[in-house]
Amino acid sequence: MAQEAFDLIDLLARERSLPLIDYARLISSFDEAGVAEYAAELARGKRREVYGDIVFVRGLIEISNICGNDCYYCGIRKSNAHCQRYALSDQEILDCCQEGYQLGLRTFVLQGGESGAYSVERICRLAHDIKTSFVDCSLTLSLGEYHYAAYQAMKQAGADRYLLRHETANAAHYALLHPGSMSFSNRMRCLRDLKALGFQAGCGMMVGSPGQTHDILAEDLKFIEEYAPEMCGIGPFIPHSQTPFAQHPAGSLSLTAFLLSLLRLMHPNVLLPATTALGSLEEGGREKGILSGANVVMPNLSPPALRERYSLYNNKLSSGAESAQNLEELRQRIASAGCAMSLKKGDHLPL
Repeated sequence: MAQEAFDLIDLLARERSLPLIDYARLISSFDEAGVAEYAAELARGKRREVYGDIVFVRGLIEISNICGNDCYYCGIRKSNAHCQRYALSDQEILDCCQEGYQLGLRTFVLQGGESGAYSVERICRLAHDIKTSFVDCSLTLSLGEYHYAAYQAMKQAGADRYLLRHETANAAHYALLHPGSMSFSNRMRCLRDLKALGFQAGCGMMVGSPGQTHDILAEDLKFIEEYAPEMCGIGPFIPHSQTPFAQHPAGSLSLTAFLLSLLRLMHPNVLLPATTALGSLEEGGREKGILSGANVVMPNLSPPALRERYSLYNNKLSSGAESAQNLEELRQRIASAGCAMSLKKGDHLPL
């Protein structure tokens, strides 16, 4: 099986596409001798061809943990009565951007729960204020599902990128992870709208989530292949103690890293984060992601006193190299993975 996996990895590197069944075969063989290492080596080569050995740094601002959704895996779900809720004021968000700008960051990512805490008008005002105050910066939003007109208004206000994880490309699996009030078809509609509006659009999924199989992961890879996102955020599933999946085991760091390599081979120009979940699951997890082809990290710019409240999963990191105030430690960790840190905007490059 290992030789077949090597051949499939070579084919993906050449053609940037595989049949669904071959993605499933690759996923089933990731832990065989040398398979993941070979994929990572090719992925690093593809990243080098497009971006060099550069890892781009984005400043992450978690603007609110108030959420009206009840996703069964998420620690800030509305049913979690133990969650201490907060929402940053507009000035607090701008202050975070100012601090990040002074640190040299040129991309800000606003992430938060889906709620009425921020109206579309308020989000647009924030986007406008950030882009006019920091004219040489890029702005990414990751604020959930909206109608087409709302996304259009955010784009017109200055937002450059929008990250909306699809979570799973399998409708039945989506229903297992979410309450009936949430719709797989609506999530897919949102992703199509973001592309149509000209956002640098991002999708992504958890690896090892409850009910996920290798065949379902293969569907995710095929969806990402066809959607061709400008960025793609994947990370291992990590349970949260106040959710229905509290006892479900965490996902595999090794499998997540292997999938990062496949994504780089599939889309050599994709902006591919080494997510906080990688480092939260295992020491050196972020570096393993970079060694597997990732080229983005997002240290936390949120007010330090509130960071622990944005608890999507157990033991989520927000200090050390995960803190924007410790860029030197982050630089050293990136260097240990053979790459150099860049604070520039680092746009998606067309091929």
